[in-house]
Amino acid sequence: MLPADGPDTHVRFYGSYPRKLQPYALGKGVVTIEDAIRSSTSLPAQILKMRDRGLLREGMAADVVVFDPARVADKSTFADPHHYAEGIDYVLVNGKAVVDGGKLTGALPGRVLTR
Repeated sequence: MLPADGPDTHVRFYGSYPRKLQPYALGKGVVTIEDAIRSSTSLPAQILKMRDRGLLREGMAADVVVFDPARVADKSTFADPHHYAEGIDYVLVNGKAVVDGGKLTGALPGRVLTR
């Protein structure tokens, strides 16, 4: 999404997972960091029976997010929703960097997943 896409973009479009990590896991301890990550990775893959995703193991799809627990934060608000989260340093999709050093690379290696 881009700011030009309009103000009716939901605030969690950009920040659902960072919000789960901070404040709920790292800040308030409502869930453990391990459970917060599992609920965003291997659990949905397991539910959807996507056996090649959700875990860091040999032979699995190389979708990886590297974040700094001390800096991860959702910056979007309902009044101003168009902000990427902070503290997300690297994102690999199918083994290709789409975020490198906190900056978008322009790479689009993703594909539509079906069961």
